Amino acid sequence: MRLFFLNIKVFKQFLLILCFFGISHQLFAQTETFELRIDSTFERLIAVADTDGDKKITVEDEPKMPFLIPRTAGDSVAIEDIYYLSNLLQELAIARADDRETLQISLQGIKEEPTKRISRRIKEQFWDDLTRTIDRKGLRKILRDTKASDGVQRLYVPATDTTGINYYKELQQELSGFEVVILPQEITPQYVKSINDQPGLLALKIENDRGVPFVVPGGRFNEMYGWDSYFEGVGLLVDGRIDLAKAMVDNFIYQINHYGKILNANRSYYLTRTQPPFMSSFVREVYEAMEEEDKAWLRKALEAAIKEYEQVWMVEGERLTSNGLNRYFAQGIGIPPETEKGHFNEVLREFASKHDFEVSEFVEKYQSGAIEDSQVDEYFRHDRTLRESGHDTSWRLENRAANLNTVDLNSLLYKYEKDFEYLIDEYFDDSFTTSAGKTYPDDYWEDKAEKRKELMNRYLWSEEKGSFFDYNFKTEEQTGYISATNFYPLWSGLASEEQSERMVPQLMQDLKAQGGILSSAKASVEETATNEVQRQWDYPYGWAPHQMLLWQGLLNYGYEEQAHELIYRWLWMITKNAVDYNGTIPEKYDVVDATHKVYAEYGNVGTEFDYITTSGFGWMNASYQLGLELLPKKYHEKLDDLVPPGKLNFEQ
Repeated sequence: MRLFFLNIKVFKQFLLILCFFGISHQLFAQTETFELRIDSTFERLIAVADTDGDKKITVEDEPKMPFLIPRTAGDSVAIEDIYYLSNLLQELAIARADDRETLQISLQGIKEEPTKRISRRIKEQFWDDLTRTIDRKGLRKILRDTKASDGVQRLYVPATDTTGINYYKELQQELSGFEVVILPQEITPQYVKSINDQPGLLALKIENDRGVPFVVPGGRFNEMYGWDSYFEGVGLLVDGRIDLAKAMVDNFIYQINHYGKILNANRSYYLTRTQPPFMSSFVREVYEAMEEEDKAWLRKALEAAIKEYEQVWMVEGERLTSNGLNRYFAQGIGIPPETEKGHFNEVLREFASKHDFEVSEFVEKYQSGAIEDSQVDEYFRHDRTLRESGHDTSWRLENRAANLNTVDLNSLLYKYEKDFEYLIDEYFDDSFTTSAGKTYPDDYWEDKAEKRKELMNRYLWSEEKGSFFDYNFKTEEQTGYISATNFYPLWSGLASEEQSERMVPQLMQDLKAQGGILSSAKASVEETATNEVQRQWDYPYGWAPHQMLLWQGLLNYGYEEQAHELIYRWLWMITKNAVDYNGTIPEKYDVVDATHKVYAEYGNVGTEFDYITTSGFGWMNASYQLGLELLPKKYHEKLDDLVPPGKLNFEQ
C-alpha cells in the first residue's frame, strides 16, 4: 500500500514536470523573436494575403495558403489568422515608414490581444500623429493643406495678438506660398462673408517662440475643433497626457480672449460660429489631474470660461431666449462655404424655381445680394445653427435649430454653473474676482443652476413620457424627438433621482443597439424625415461623445449594469471591426449592424488608408481608452475573444 502511494506521488511530480516543460515551450514559442527583411517580407505578405488588392488584410481577403515566417534554424512558423496577418502587415508598414531594413518581432507581438493592441497604439502612436502646432515646424506640414481652395495658404491673426503678429510676419518671409492676414478689431458677419473666397487657418497661441500644440479629429485635419477637443482631452487624461490636454485648454483660452468664443474650428469661415460648450469640464478635469496645483493657471482658465459663458451664451436675443433658456444660434450670412459643392441643391432648387432661375444662377445672385429672400435666410440660419450644435446633420434640428431650447445645450450650461460653483468653493474660498474686478460668490452660480433646472423642468421635461425633450419656443411645444441628447441631464447631474428612474429604462429601450447607443430613435426619424437622406447624427448611427457622456451619466446615478453593458457593446464593436478590418478606427459606426461601413452623408473619416491607420479618429480613440478604464476587468478577456454582447449577462 505504501509503495502504491509513493508511485502516485512520483507520478504527480512527473505530470508537473511535463506540464512545466509544456508551458515553458509554449512561452518560448510566443517570445521567440524573428528578424525579417522588410521589403521582401512585405511584398510576399501582400501577395499571399491581400487577395482583393485594397492594400489591407481583412476578413474580405481569402489567402490560399498560410504565410510562412522563417526561423534562424531553417524551419518556419505558419501564420493563418487574418487578424495576425494584418498585425504583421501593420508592423512592417511602421518599420518601412521609419526607413528600417529589418523588423524584429515576436510571435507574441504578432498575436497581441486586440484590446491591448488598440489601446497601446492609441496611447503610443495615435495621439502624437494627431498633434499639430501652428508654428515654424508645424506649418511646413499644414502648408500642404487641401482646404485652401484658391491655392494660397493663409493664416489669419487677431489684431489683439501682438506676439502672434510679430512671429507670423517674420515667418512669412521664410515660407513660400504663405500669407499672413491681420484680422480687423471688430469681426462682423459681413467681413467673414467677404473672405469666404480667401479661406485660411486662424492663428492659435504662440508661447516661447513655439505654437501651443493641439489634437485634431483625424489625420486629414489641420484645425482644432470645439467639442471634439474636450473628448480628446478626456482620452489624453486617461493616457497620462496632461501636458497635451492642458495645452488644448490654453488654446481655448486664447480663442476666447482673441476671437471672442471657442470656435467651431480655427478656420476663417468659422469665425461666427462656436460649438457645444465643455470648457468648464475641461478646465476642472485638467486641473484635478495635475500632479502639482497651478492656481495661477486655474484662475486664468476659470476667468476665460466665465467670460465665454457670459459673452457667448448669455447674450439676450442671441443664444439666450426670452424664456430664460438657451439655444444654439450661429451668426453668418449666406450659404455655409465649408460644405461640398451641390450639397444644398435639392433645397435651393425649390427657392430658385420660385425666382425662375437655375440653381447656379440663383446661388450667384443670392450670394451677391442681388436677390433677397427671407425664407432662404431663415433656412440657412437654421442650417448654420445646426452645425454650431455639433450635430451636423440630424432631422432633429432640420429647419428649426435656431428655434429650439435644446436639452443638450442647457444641460451643458447647467454643468458650467455647477462647475463654477464647485471651483470657486473648493479653490478660491467661496469667492472669485476677475482681473477686471468683478466678484462672484459661489452661491451666485448655485442660484443660476437652480434657476436653469427649474426652467428645464418647466419647458423641457415631459412628465407624461418620463423624458426631457427639446422645446420649440416659437410654437411653444416640445418636439418629442427621441435623441441621445435628451439624456445629457444624467451627465450634468441635473436630473432628479425620480427622473433618472424613468429615463434610464427609456434609454435602454429606445436607443440601445447591438453596438452601443443610437444617436436617435428609428421612430423619430421616420416621423420627422422629409426625404430618404440618411442624416449622420441619426438612426442607425452612433457617435463617441454620446457614448462617453451617457456612460458617465449612468454611473453618476448608480446604474452600473446598464453602463457596463453599453460600454461593452461599444468596445466590442470597435474591437471586432479593428480585428476584421486591419485596425480600422473610424469617425462613426452603424451601431445597428455594428459596422464601420456607413452610407450616410459625408462618408466616414478614418477608413481610407494604405496598410495601416496611423491616427484612428480623435474622440473614437478617447472613447476606447475611457471605456476600457470604466469597464470591469472581467469583461476585457471577453472583448479579446470577441464574445457578442448578447451572450453576456451584465447583472451584478
